Amino acid sequence: MEPAIEDTAFELKPSPPNEDGATVEPSIVPHYGGTDDGQSMSSSTSLTIKGPQLFESSNLLLQKESGPHQTHAEMEDSRETVYFSDGVRRIDYIFAFVDHDDEKKQKQRYSFEANLQETFHLELERVDKEMSLDGRTSFVKVNIPFDVACLYAEKLQIKVELHEVPCEEKPSGNFVQKFMRLGMGGSVQESNEPQNLAVPFRNDLREAFVLDNPDTFLSGAMRSRIVYHILARCKYLDDESKPRFGIDRLVNNGTYTAAFTMHDSKYWQDSADSPEDCARARLYQQWGRPFACQILQPHNLIRAYYGDKVAMYFAWLGFYTRMLFIAAIVGTICFFYGVANARDTIWSKELCDENIGGKIIMCPQCDQQCTYWRLNTTCTATQQSYLFDNQATMFFSIFMGIWATIFLELWKRYQVSLAPHHGLSLAEQAGERPRPEYEALCTKHRYNPITQDDEPVIDRSHVLKCAPICFSISTVLFWISLVLVCIMAVIVYRLSIFFVMASNFPKQLRKNEIVRDLITPAMVTALTASCINFVVIMILNQLYVRVAVCITNLEVPKTQTAYENSLTMKMFLFQFVNYYSSIFYIAFFKGKFVGFPKDYVYLFGRWRNEECDTSGCLMELTTQLTIIMVGKQIWGNVQEVILPWVMNKLRLRGSKSALENPNLKHKSRWESDYRLQDLGRLGLFYEYLEMVVQFGFTTLFVVSFPLAPLLALLNNLIEMRLDAWKFVTQYRRPTAARAQTIGVWQQILYGLAMLSVVTNAFIMAFTSDSIPRFVYYFSKHDTHNDTVTHTMVGYINSSLSVFRIEDFQPWSVPNTVPYWFNNATDLNCRYRDYRYPPGEAHQYELTTVFWHVLAARLAYIIIVEHLVFAATFCVAYMIPDIPQKVLDRIKRERHAMARIVREWEVQHLRHSLKVNDGEMLSDEIEVDTS
Repeated sequence: MEPAIEDTAFELKPSPPNEDGATVEPSIVPHYGGTDDGQSMSSSTSLTIKGPQLFESSNLLLQKESGPHQTHAEMEDSRETVYFSDGVRRIDYIFAFVDHDDEKKQKQRYSFEANLQETFHLELERVDKEMSLDGRTSFVKVNIPFDVACLYAEKLQIKVELHEVPCEEKPSGNFVQKFMRLGMGGSVQESNEPQNLAVPFRNDLREAFVLDNPDTFLSGAMRSRIVYHILARCKYLDDESKPRFGIDRLVNNGTYTAAFTMHDSKYWQDSADSPEDCARARLYQQWGRPFACQILQPHNLIRAYYGDKVAMYFAWLGFYTRMLFIAAIVGTICFFYGVANARDTIWSKELCDENIGGKIIMCPQCDQQCTYWRLNTTCTATQQSYLFDNQATMFFSIFMGIWATIFLELWKRYQVSLAPHHGLSLAEQAGERPRPEYEALCTKHRYNPITQDDEPVIDRSHVLKCAPICFSISTVLFWISLVLVCIMAVIVYRLSIFFVMASNFPKQLRKNEIVRDLITPAMVTALTASCINFVVIMILNQLYVRVAVCITNLEVPKTQTAYENSLTMKMFLFQFVNYYSSIFYIAFFKGKFVGFPKDYVYLFGRWRNEECDTSGCLMELTTQLTIIMVGKQIWGNVQEVILPWVMNKLRLRGSKSALENPNLKHKSRWESDYRLQDLGRLGLFYEYLEMVVQFGFTTLFVVSFPLAPLLALLNNLIEMRLDAWKFVTQYRRPTAARAQTIGVWQQILYGLAMLSVVTNAFIMAFTSDSIPRFVYYFSKHDTHNDTVTHTMVGYINSSLSVFRIEDFQPWSVPNTVPYWFNNATDLNCRYRDYRYPPGEAHQYELTTVFWHVLAARLAYIIIVEHLVFAATFCVAYMIPDIPQKVLDRIKRERHAMARIVREWEVQHLRHSLKVNDGEMLSDEIEVDTS
């Protein structure tokens, strides 16, 4: 059975008759493209494409732009245009190909182009390779006639403005709603706001819609979307006379080298013939310049030029960046609170005091090669850790949990308010059409109870249906396991390099007091391990992207949304483990399972588990988070901006070196766009993925680095400028796609927000030293004159346990001792834990203080989680999902459409009655005559 695909021709229907019985024509009669004899393409006869006749038939259907009859000036002028050579028909799409006398590709190309004209009534015009600068590339211009555009506008439910039905929406003047509208536009937006209410287009009610200009009644983005809908479903024949479908397959197999929507002008200057009022040049001047100091984005202009999907991404990016302002301000205040009090805390003064911290001898941090050390050597590290581990950080962890929920709830409400601006209704997602790759494999039809129609489905058993899913799951699990293996290798590296650095650290560095405090074996190990882990992350990302796309293609999802959702889940699960696993290790595992000096825990029975510094693991967690977060952002900007710029320069240089036509001094508009980079159908997917991973860094571990929102804010301000610049200048114009929401990314963001409450609570409870300090503060008090005074004096001594040196295991005794160590008097060393000292009945067992601290930690987690979840629930309840003005607009759309249909039915009924009365009158006259 032949695969099911939409390839049937349709009939061009005229407008309904008026009251006098005459057919109502549009206000402007469009010029339809045709063959060389001037006939309309819509009325061209069907051609049978067989053998050698294929090439001759297709050449008859194609108008060719040739140069001999044109002067040099005329040729140059015709190349700087967005119209066909007749100057009337607009170029909606461009095909490019290099003809290498490959008969198979020629047959596919001509079959595809002939079907575009015979079946779908598109108009084509070829630009031969003699008219291109490189002398090798031919181009095919595509135009969609007015009537065809109207039919598909109705089929795809595209909204068009109504006559004499104004929007009547005035922006609110309160501060909150003004803040919500920032980034949706500025002064630029006002000139692109729809003046009238828009409803789904109906071809039988043309006179009710604003159709003054056939070239502009649909935006360029909507026209390209309609054309791509046709191109993705057009049939062609291969060398075995088997039907194949879609322009994407032809581009992938090399039949065409590119297929794209053309920019309307050069980005640095206006064009006199631009049907979109030089939108590209306006976007560059008002939005895309790299150093434009403008936070507001021309949302409606972006949507009209690039389509709903691109506009939705930039709307989300702008909204996320605005919300980061609040988090960045609060995080910066918390950081400076730590800066102001880092040297004034009692425990840091005790630790840095030569008579207290200088007399405390710490146990070795590794076996044999490490030696004893004094506590005051960590003075600088302790003061630095207080920058991020202070009382304000506890407040900040609660604040960020509530902030994430407010951000997501406000965005959900905001994106719903964008739906009318995108020409979408709230229930259109259910009507998404199948992907052409899915339709090409369909051999059966199944009844759909929702649409009550038979729809094409792929004929495969339950076993075959489960096989791609099982293969995908196993592949993702394999790669996640590979990431965990790499993390384990990095952990082994950390243990080994610390052992080596501790035994072979340069003596010259040890003698310098400043260098000794800053460059320690632990710090060198942390920095090098973080850098190695970052390189491994980047390499695994590049490899996994190709694998994820391949296994998603094997699943053959039905719709583009289902395809992107499937790919998103695979990519994010991998990215989550790849980016965050090393941070989770430091936050929740390092230093938690080390044992104590008499009974250390060993990894694989060989390497002793890592210990946290006396100041805790929070500083190392901050270092790891900063390196990965900042490194990823820098690498992402280099990969997204510099790489396309370099590739475009190389392609431009290659085209100049291949110049074979000295009569042509300038590239045509389509040639200029052809040399640009292709964004691809997954271009925005990687943009979302980058920002969502950043959102994870900003929320999951924010208590370890309160400046993370500030870094994210600065990055996003640069990201918006660079993304706008590269979209306008470095990439071809992407084919427009419909987007009602940001898709599955919304659920992922909600999951990260909920998880961030748990992770931040656990970091504060088990990685930070805040809880042990609070327990000591409220348990240590002096009573004087019936007044209870709490103090932190003695905290350092109470947080360290005592170990008798002679109780060391033989393999743990250090080989050397420092010069200041006295074997006769220095009989004990200290370590971080709450255990009974030697000589007591329960020596080296956990004390009651340990259980008090553990209870306080668990209590903190429970209280904070319930507090934040209760606050987020209240916030979600207080913020309605759909604004009232959106509900009102939906009602107005339904009312306006119902009124128009009712008026049309009345008009049609009057016409029918007049016709019937005329027939009855003529019958009576015949009877009287007889």
